[in-house]
Amino acid sequence: MSDQSEDFAAMFEASVPVKRLEQGELVEGRIVAIGPEVALVDVGQKGEAVMGIAELKNADGEFEVAVGDRVQAMVVSTSGGLTLSRKLAGAAASDLQFEAAFHSGLPVEGKVEREVKGGYEVRIGRRRAFCPMSQIDLRGTNPSEHAGHVYQFRIIEYKEDGANVVVSRRALLEDEQRANAAKVRDKIVPGAVMDGRVASVREFGAFVDLGAGVQGLLHVSEMAWSRVANPAQIVKAGDEITVKVLRVDEEKQKISLGLKQLSADPWSRVQEVYKVGQVLPGRVTRVAPFGAFVELEPGVEALAHASTFEPTGRSEGWTGQVTAGMTANFEILAIDAAQKRIGVALVQEAWGAATVTGARPDIVPGARLTGKVERHENFGIFVFLAPGRTGVIPSSETGIAKEADLRRAFPVGAEVEVIVQEIDSSGRRIRLSAKAVAEAREAEEVREWTERNAPSAGGSGTLADKLLAALKSQEK
Repeated sequence: MSDQSEDFAAMFEASVPVKRLEQGELVEGRIVAIGPEVALVDVGQKGEAVMGIAELKNADGEFEVAVGDRVQAMVVSTSGGLTLSRKLAGAAASDLQFEAAFHSGLPVEGKVEREVKGGYEVRIGRRRAFCPMSQIDLRGTNPSEHAGHVYQFRIIEYKEDGANVVVSRRALLEDEQRANAAKVRDKIVPGAVMDGRVASVREFGAFVDLGAGVQGLLHVSEMAWSRVANPAQIVKAGDEITVKVLRVDEEKQKISLGLKQLSADPWSRVQEVYKVGQVLPGRVTRVAPFGAFVELEPGVEALAHASTFEPTGRSEGWTGQVTAGMTANFEILAIDAAQKRIGVALVQEAWGAATVTGARPDIVPGARLTGKVERHENFGIFVFLAPGRTGVIPSSETGIAKEADLRRAFPVGAEVEVIVQEIDSSGRRIRLSAKAVAEAREAEEVREWTERNAPSAGGSGTLADKLLAALKSQEK
């Protein structure tokens, strides 16, 4: 632009009359500078208006606006320049300004004089206003806590030229909370570690206020690595806690929090601490239809499957061997750290000492063992040999006729003596024989009879030979 054009623009601007602003008038302007005590606001006048920087801060002393932002305010003084306010002070306010504040929503300053029926009497300059009990705060508080305090209020009713004024502090607090909530939500991302206050505790978990009324759910399953039966045992309302953001659902406005994630997962050291074959004490936490859950340490639970318990001959009879809360020794049968699974078996008292000392009978081919009948199938009989070790007696190895009733001959829960015939490399597929035991017993009896009737050390020949010899000696 040429110098001539710039001069013309300046002269044109100077020739345009500027509307004079009056006290009590609402204006909108742009913040052009913020100093130590006041801010300068461009409201379209020849000079900038001033506003105290306290007008730009929230209750925590933080700036709500910055240079370049537009604000709405009221002209509270025209003496020596324009002075603006976003929070109308009652003592110096006129009726016109109060009415303008009512229509614009501009905050007014008032003092809570006393508690009255249904709310509070509030003094705003020379006027009395009424604040309903529900409008004094965001949540229920002790009514006597507010008497004597000076607060900012919003006029929500203005009738009879100001003779009947109803105000609300809660409306301003909600506006402030919404503004702060947006800032808080910007910080709430998966993985963030935040401080919060427990707002309430339910049977399924606890709601945690992360600031500005933004709440997330700390589910009971995320409170500790060990099983938590009652969330109230971990946290209570009002507790200040540190949590980790797990998930954020923007669409549903749901925030999932975790507490246990701030400590090491005990499963990360399972492979170092536990080995197959170990016998360790454990506590039964609960009994399910398929087995018993056993806590080996806080956060590490194992499963003693129903099939690992000694047969009793009754349906679900195994449940009588364990009860929730009991402590016993358990043998580790399998470990899958990746899936967080450990298989264990209850070590009966009869096995306990043998297991610990290593004197427990080996299940190897040729071993002669005593087990308990676990169940029947068309092809044979399953026999419980030891916790987690079950073998099968094929029908052909039972030693009884095909037409015989196996269930009657080998009732569930009954003890049966067997010989191990085969076992695979994993040690889980075990072939047994009851017939071999009978054959071995018969062979033993024959051997013993033979030994009892064998010739003496000084003689030779059979019994018939001895009789013949005796007859010959008589003939002589």
